[in-house]
Amino acid sequence: KMSNQSIVTEFLLRGFSDIRELQVLHFVVFLVIYLAALVGNLLIISAVALDRRLHTPMYFFLVNLSLLDLGSISVTVPKSMVNSLMDTRKISYPACVAQVFLFLDFSSTDLALLTVMAYDRHVAICQPLHYERVMNRGACIQLAASAWVAGAVNSTLHTGNTFRLPLCQSNDINQFFCEIPQLLKLACSDSYLSEVGLLAFSTLLALKCFVFIVVSYVQIFKAVLRIPSEQGRHKAFSTCLPHLAVVSLLLSTALFEHLKPTSSSASNLDLVVGVLYAVVPPMMNPVIYSMRNKEIKAALKKLIVSIL
Repeated sequence: KMSNQSIVTEFLLRGFSDIRELQVLHFVVFLVIYLAALVGNLLIISAVALDRRLHTPMYFFLVNLSLLDLGSISVTVPKSMVNSLMDTRKISYPACVAQVFLFLDFSSTDLALLTVMAYDRHVAICQPLHYERVMNRGACIQLAASAWVAGAVNSTLHTGNTFRLPLCQSNDINQFFCEIPQLLKLACSDSYLSEVGLLAFSTLLALKCFVFIVVSYVQIFKAVLRIPSEQGRHKAFSTCLPHLAVVSLLLSTALFEHLKPTSSSASNLDLVVGVLYAVVPPMMNPVIYSMRNKEIKAALKKLIVSIL
């Protein structure tokens, strides 16, 4: 048992297994996933940067999304891989603080950016004559910067509020990375209500973002269905479906995380859910965008041919 937060110098993360062979397997699986996410997102960034035809607001925001995915998966996966390889569970107190801050920062910015991307698609399809004026270079930079700043502010508030709480339980975190819900389980029962209130407020803001995205797409689909030519409708849908798929992936994994049964004891479900919402989206997002977007496909083929 622990009487105060000040005596904590390190935390113990949950491993996927105590069996050496399974630890090595976990390392290999996470390495493959990490390299896939790394290569996929770097290819997206390089393809957009090198192809002048893709220097448009939609792809500018896509590059930002890829940068967020790179940051998000780099915060959680490498430390878990090292721990499995070295057969340890330790993470230092400063490293845990950094992990909480950065993961929450990238996740919050991700949601804000997806909301901005929904607005971009709404203007492009519902107000095409005003698109260049509304989504000019300055506006795009301001919108992207606002998403990054909002994510940083949200993360700073939560991280500071969480780590100021005194810990009355153990320093054993029931997840393969440091996250706020698991840290709150270690806090004194009468001290974490302020962070719970802040989490509820952030959840409300997140729901507003999702509502904005849904309303935007309802209007977008109405506008698309009014397009007379089938080719025009197909082109409009092709620019929206990847974004909608990415939003759906984020929403479904986030809902699974928040709606799963809560338990104070160690649960394999916590690990599975952690992988679903922390590891899968950064790996899948480049695949979703490259599969459904002809312009990205063409740019990627051109880039790969030039590399080979």
